[in-house]
Amino acid sequence: MLAIYKREMRSYFTSPIGYIFLAIFLAVSGVIFSLTTLTQGNASDITMYFTYMLISFFVVLPLLTMKLFADEKRQRTETLLISAPISITSMVCAKFFAAFSMFLIGFSVSLLNLIPFFYFASGNPDLKTILGSLLGLVLIAAAFIAIGVMVSALTENQLVAALGTMMIILVFVMISIFNSSIESYFLRTVLSWISVLDRFTLLAVGRFDISAIVYFISLCFSFLFVTVRIYEKRRWA
Repeated sequence: MLAIYKREMRSYFTSPIGYIFLAIFLAVSGVIFSLTTLTQGNASDITMYFTYMLISFFVVLPLLTMKLFADEKRQRTETLLISAPISITSMVCAKFFAAFSMFLIGFSVSLLNLIPFFYFASGNPDLKTILGSLLGLVLIAAAFIAIGVMVSALTENQLVAALGTMMIILVFVMISIFNSSIESYFLRTVLSWISVLDRFTLLAVGRFDISAIVYFISLCFSFLFVTVRIYEKRRWA
């Protein structure tokens, strides 16, 4: 597992993709922070920054995952990968953790945005809200990366993998936006339960809701489990 993890991390920095992701992620976070916080009258309110960062994930995170398995197919190295003396679960997890590590690198650097926020804040920032939002973003990113891992396992075209991941993430993000227009109370309840934005809101208001945390972790494990099943079927086909 460690060997595959190191190989994937190395590939991010020996190809343009890692640098492209970091440049886009940091540029997007900087622009969103400037527009939603520094230019607003109430500089102590940072909630919109975190919300727009969540929405931006549907564009930036597929850059990390589109090549993970699709590139193996394109280079015809997939057979060697699944026949290696390592479990499919370890292989999938290694690729997932490599992509998640790249996200954490970019995310950690983007936290420098909080320095001017605390300096220029016109009031006392709500630390529980900030910590809850940061936790929510990390958990959501893990779930979205797991989605990207699964989609990448289904195609050898990186562009298709990226677009497919974007579409699935967009559905999870947009559910709560269209939920209010649905007349059926039962359907609204079900959609609210699986809505990423609704779950994120629970954490963003400073409530460390266990159900929201479990939901994001379960979402992550579910898509990784599907990816493992895909490759187990291919290994024994």
